[in-house]
Amino acid sequence: MKFFPESAPSQLEFDKIRSLLADHCQSEYAKHKAQNLRVHTRKEFIEPQLQQTNEYKILLQSNLPFPAADVFNLSKELKLLGIAGAVLKGEDFLQIKKLAENIKQVSRWFDNDRKLAYPALHTIINETYFEKIIIELIDEVLDEVGNVKDNASEELANIRSSLYKKRNELRRIFDRIVNRLNKEGYLADIEESFMNGRRVLAVFAEQKRMVKGILHGESDSRRTSFIEPEETTDLNNQIFSLENNERKEVYRILQSLTARLNIYASLLQTYHDILGEYDLVRAKAKLAIDIGGSYPTLIDKAHLKLIDGYHPLLLLYNKKLHKPVIPVSMSLDDKNRILVISGPNAGGKTITLKTVGLLQMMIQSGLLVSCSPDSEFGIFKQLLIHIGDTQSLEFELSTYSSHLLNMKYFMENANGKTLFFIDELGSGSDPNLGGAFAEVIMEELAKKHSFGIVTTHYLNLKVMANKVQGIINGAMAFDEKNLKPLYRLIPGKPGSSYTFSIAERIGLHPSLINKAKQLVDEDHFSLDKLLNRTEQDLHAIDKEKKQLNNLIKENERLKKEMETLMNKERHHQQLELLKHQNKISEEKLTYLKDLERRMKALVIEWRKTENKEQVMKNINSLLFKQKEKHVTEKQQKKLDQKFEEIGGEIKIGNKVKMKSNRQVGIVKDIRSKKAIVQVGVIPITIDLSDLVLIKEK
Repeated sequence: MKFFPESAPSQLEFDKIRSLLADHCQSEYAKHKAQNLRVHTRKEFIEPQLQQTNEYKILLQSNLPFPAADVFNLSKELKLLGIAGAVLKGEDFLQIKKLAENIKQVSRWFDNDRKLAYPALHTIINETYFEKIIIELIDEVLDEVGNVKDNASEELANIRSSLYKKRNELRRIFDRIVNRLNKEGYLADIEESFMNGRRVLAVFAEQKRMVKGILHGESDSRRTSFIEPEETTDLNNQIFSLENNERKEVYRILQSLTARLNIYASLLQTYHDILGEYDLVRAKAKLAIDIGGSYPTLIDKAHLKLIDGYHPLLLLYNKKLHKPVIPVSMSLDDKNRILVISGPNAGGKTITLKTVGLLQMMIQSGLLVSCSPDSEFGIFKQLLIHIGDTQSLEFELSTYSSHLLNMKYFMENANGKTLFFIDELGSGSDPNLGGAFAEVIMEELAKKHSFGIVTTHYLNLKVMANKVQGIINGAMAFDEKNLKPLYRLIPGKPGSSYTFSIAERIGLHPSLINKAKQLVDEDHFSLDKLLNRTEQDLHAIDKEKKQLNNLIKENERLKKEMETLMNKERHHQQLELLKHQNKISEEKLTYLKDLERRMKALVIEWRKTENKEQVMKNINSLLFKQKEKHVTEKQQKKLDQKFEEIGGEIKIGNKVKMKSNRQVGIVKDIRSKKAIVQVGVIPITIDLSDLVLIKEK
């Protein structure tokens, strides 16, 4: 993004956002990128970064671990690895091994499900691959603490075997000498020491001529002499030579390992950058959590719809003091491109302007912003600001001269992809002349189709706003009764400066206020008074609106309670219906038991009596009552006239006939081999085999 002046990011405090981001970074790579965070102007660069940050934010808020947790600052080592003939240390190789292992863990973390759930995070590692031979080459040579293994080469194995034997031999000889000289009383309390890498005896100074060997030095008090016995001199020389050979062989092995890994230097650099990118994304996600950042909609054109936007630095500052922050909501689009904000001093005009500018810079640098996720941010190619006193001693420019010089740049360079912010347009000169120039500047910026916010006290700009196409008014709310700014932007209306109201509230003498009123143009005073009264009326309407919203919420609560009571009542009615059905079932069961008892009696009578005909009549009378038979036949006839059986698979919602009692109902549910059939108001559970599918004739 192009800035004017060059200090624009600093004036909008974007440098402080960079510092906060860098504080969350762990690696030098991520800190460097955070401190030099770019503001992009292309959607294909911005959107992936926003998605990555949002996905990592979800991981952090869900307490889900991500494997890229280790910090790697290997820029120098990897650069050295790519130089022919260079040699890395054992601990350097261990760090490179950890780097490769971390990439392996990240690659495995992205299984098929996580690739779908976190696609933006996966794109960071998508273009690379894990090379297992890097770890294998290091493991062949080094142990877990970074020392070269004995079997790294045959030569090293032989050297270390000889060293082991020679050191053991030296230890046995030395111990024998120490025991002998101790008995003779020649040795000091410490008995032995090491000097110049060689094992020596600690001999009393007065006895040093009694011990044959090489004098290596004396203690500070000169009471103890350090002598290498002549019996061990040759052995020490051999050990020294072997140790030197060991160092040379270790150096050669590390040099060979460095050369073998040289071909993977660029791949390892990619690994290093990838983990640095994940560190940067993690820092962005942590910053987003700190400032309540959200992922708004990104639109690839000049556009801005800010809903409940907060200045992130003010939010963090007030959070420490447990003070509330008033959000900003405003919109700039093709029809309303320039917002003119008016209102009293210290009412929040400048902080509103800075909030919008800082959030726009943050979103275009891939940072989540402190606003509602329903907000919409467009993309601008240049950002022009004019905030505060721009007096220049270097170029001998007054405040107003410098102001006009900046406005000249604005008018010459602004276009449809420009977002500008002007604080106190036209100030620093005669109000009438300054106001006239301010109108010209506003008209010119409107013709250029630029987007921006302007703060002012000029009445002519407030009047102009709703007359010129693309320019709208906005006011900072003010509580005139308590003489207190409310820091809330009200788009669509101009604001009063409350000059005389503030003077009255602070106790300025009425005669002075009246005299000032007489000096002011009557139309000017009437318009400011009208704006004052209109703003207070709107303030009262806002209060009534809040009360109405509270009443609506209370109504919704009562509605939910009523629905809950109605649901309970329906449940109670269903229970009563089930009880009634159960009662009918009990009556049927009693009837069947009585029928069974009477049938058993008739069977016994059949066996005993000779009058079989009478028994048959009794059975017929018991089982087939003529009246019921007549009713059944009549019912069957009616059903046959109205319905016909069609057969087929029975499904929910089908009309069916029960084979047993010829009743017709609708299938409400099917559970395994049973169905629930609604007959009238009563649901009945019945086997599917006892039902037949029917349709009306």
